[in-house]
Amino acid sequence: MITTITGIILLLFLLAAAIRVLNEYERGIIFRLGRVIGSKGPGLIILIPIVDKMVKVSLRLITMDVDPQDVITKDNVSVTVNAVIYFRVMDPQNAIIEVENYMYATSQLAQTTLRSVCGQAELDELLSEREHINNRLQEILDAQTDPWGIKVSTVEVKHIDLPQEMQRAMAKQAEAERERRAKVINAEGEFQAATRLAEAATIIEDHPMALQLRYLQTLKEVSAENNSTTIFPIPIDLFKPFLSQVEKKTSEKA
Repeated sequence: MITTITGIILLLFLLAAAIRVLNEYERGIIFRLGRVIGSKGPGLIILIPIVDKMVKVSLRLITMDVDPQDVITKDNVSVTVNAVIYFRVMDPQNAIIEVENYMYATSQLAQTTLRSVCGQAELDELLSEREHINNRLQEILDAQTDPWGIKVSTVEVKHIDLPQEMQRAMAKQAEAERERRAKVINAEGEFQAATRLAEAATIIEDHPMALQLRYLQTLKEVSAENNSTTIFPIPIDLFKPFLSQVEKKTSEKA
């Protein structure tokens, strides 16, 4: 009786050691007496107890944060940069055999590559050409992790932390640039207004009556407002027709 129970327990132990179930996104690298016999999965996997050993590898997309790195840019500005990388295992066998720990190795490679690429760029390029920096990081990481069976699909620089002195200097530069644009726009407006006034003066010079009509129009606009007193200069040209008639009558009488 005791022998039977012991045999059943031993059989259950062997079955538990022999049967493995892998999910759809998992693959198992089988080592038999230390030698790789292949990759299996997903589904039910039967192993030889004691002889076989299985290492599971996930094929899902992995998101990894790259720790903030202190970088000195090409124009000697100290910044702190961090990033995020997206990668997946394409060849599970190489990911286990070619590198001891592909997650740690990819993380360390991403850190050194981030420092190297950002150190070769100037601060303005690092701030304005973020997409170009991301593409360079992705290309370098993808090429270096390809022997490990890893595909780096995307690298994104998340944040660039500038020193306080540099932030103040950039704020002053931006303010000065806005003031310069405001002055240019104001000068351009003055120039256009002066040009229009010169054109208007030319037209009025050719047509003197236009000045009188403009005076009358301005008087109408002023009178429409609620003013108790309105002082309006009257040009002497308005009285020239009357004066000429008086002079004409005076000459006839004489």
